[in-house]
Amino acid sequence: MTQLQSPPISEDIPLTDVQTAHAKAVELGQHMLRMTTASGSGHPSSALAISHIVVQLMYRTMRYDLNDPWSLANDRLVLSIGHAVPAIYAAYADLGGVVGNDKALARKLTVDDLLQLRQQNSLLDGHPNPAEGFPFFDAATGSLGQGLSVAAGLALTARLDGIDKRIYVIIGDGEAREGQVWEAADFAVDHKLHNVCAIFSCNGHGQADSVSTQQSADAIAAKARAFGWHVVEIDGHDPSQIANALEVVGSVEKPLAIVARTVKGWGVEMMLGKNFHGKPIPQDKLDEACGQLVATGKTLGVSKTATWSPAAPTPVHQTKAPAKIELPSFEKAVTRVGLESALEKKRLATRVAYGAALVALGDVDDRVVSLDGDVSNSTFANMFAKHHADRFIECKIAEQNMITAAAGMAAAGKIPFASSFAKFIARAADQIDMAAISRANIKIVGSHSGVSLGADGPSQMAVSDVAYFRSLTRVDTGGERVGCRLFHPSDPICAYRCVELMANVEGMCYLRTHRPDAPFLYDLNESFGLEGFKQLREGDKLTLVSSGYMLHTVLEAAKKLDQQGIRCHVFDVYALPLATGPILEAARNAGGTILTVEDNYIGGLHAELAEAAAESGDVRVHGLTARKMPKSAITAAEIFTHVGVGEAYILKKATSLVEG
Repeated sequence: MTQLQSPPISEDIPLTDVQTAHAKAVELGQHMLRMTTASGSGHPSSALAISHIVVQLMYRTMRYDLNDPWSLANDRLVLSIGHAVPAIYAAYADLGGVVGNDKALARKLTVDDLLQLRQQNSLLDGHPNPAEGFPFFDAATGSLGQGLSVAAGLALTARLDGIDKRIYVIIGDGEAREGQVWEAADFAVDHKLHNVCAIFSCNGHGQADSVSTQQSADAIAAKARAFGWHVVEIDGHDPSQIANALEVVGSVEKPLAIVARTVKGWGVEMMLGKNFHGKPIPQDKLDEACGQLVATGKTLGVSKTATWSPAAPTPVHQTKAPAKIELPSFEKAVTRVGLESALEKKRLATRVAYGAALVALGDVDDRVVSLDGDVSNSTFANMFAKHHADRFIECKIAEQNMITAAAGMAAAGKIPFASSFAKFIARAADQIDMAAISRANIKIVGSHSGVSLGADGPSQMAVSDVAYFRSLTRVDTGGERVGCRLFHPSDPICAYRCVELMANVEGMCYLRTHRPDAPFLYDLNESFGLEGFKQLREGDKLTLVSSGYMLHTVLEAAKKLDQQGIRCHVFDVYALPLATGPILEAARNAGGTILTVEDNYIGGLHAELAEAAAESGDVRVHGLTARKMPKSAITAAEIFTHVGVGEAYILKKATSLVEG
């Protein structure tokens, strides 16, 4: 593509508009300096680098309602370079945009609010975070490299909903080293997201040093072209070039990449020529720095003119979500997808039950969408792709982009179910953390979890996922919500109803499914709640607790123990956080000892009950977990024995606990 040249100002934008753009950049720049100095921390230099881009976007180009930042009609801005957020805060306060978590109690942001930046009781977090009351943003950013994926999710949803809006994302040149940026770039071309505009702020500086030559403006432009994007290269502080470049959005049959050469610390002489990163101006230098910014404006012919206002979006109809999503019977759902034989055999893998449940969800609620990472024929998301093709998004082998794109779709009102092998989900841990910070309503599904898949070996086995996700289940995110709910069904009927529970939970959920067929444990019409457990056997000597496919081995062991006169309670724990009280009470009446069995590493079910028991002080909890590195084996039973949770281990440990 030919580089966009800056035309003479008089032939393009009227001189007064250019002067006004510079004047606004200078005005906002002073706010950026003052708010970061007041907080004693922040990144004014990075914010100043994008000042002109922000002015053009927020005052002239974007169509959005300042009084309704939640509206699905609004154009959206994702700040991937999250530490530059003072630029957005300054513009939004100057415009008087609405803030707050409760729409009924929302208020306008004021310039005085800027001086509360980063304070504990302020809604202006150090990096973008809509959950803290700044709904202009759609997702928490700042862990670099994720913004373009959020934008892709927002753009996909706009297409599904038939809304004519554009999604802008500002990306730093240093963060362009992150592989997820290019996962998202591929994804945008694959899905023809021509309403996406990525603006790269290329100031040449990272945190510790200059960026690599591989992240130079020329290199980024070449990469974007190679990835199939329409590329325009500009001076990021020239209002004419910025305005002209943004006019290209939607006019070409490609997503648009604007490569903007910017200056870190623009307009403030004491910041120039050095890597002034993450440092506010000292209080005794603040007036001098602001004076330098004003002086820069004067050299550009700044004059005070009327403030611009953003254009209003075209209103869209926003349907009200149902109070509760209710799935049909399990029997009807599996028949719908041609699995009648499972009803006869009374066996079905939980991963297959997930596929049937997902189709049923899609039938009753068009907000449900499915994303998958090129393994839909293993996760059984391919069932959804067959029955609801328009709402199935193939993400290919790019799990990080998939999770963050799902967060973008959730921000735009969808209920995304993102699936892959549980082992591959692990590489998106940072993206999952960021989605939790955003309070994103995403549902993550990890198939082939634990060690029961056997033959494929440890590279395909998720054994640490329970401990990771469990850590989020005890995090209070406000409104009686937790960071994540973990579901781990042991049979297909439970799996089916867990999917229904997930759809009705507001917030992140993780579903663990398994490869082997599992026998039915529950009646077809069994109901399940968020307390997270069912009692399957009663006893008086010991309490056995397990979950997932492992539970079937525990049940077989319980039968053999019963023959030895050791009657055991058996509990199926299908969800965390767990209502531990009833299980502890049952254990008190059966010898006071619990044995948990799980085919994952420590930190899961055993930890959940052991922590609760430690607080009660009158129940002892022992745990069998995978204590040995797994390997390939032909059957689940073999690998259970290898890692130390097979039936023989359960019998030996249970007997020793009772006799002891």
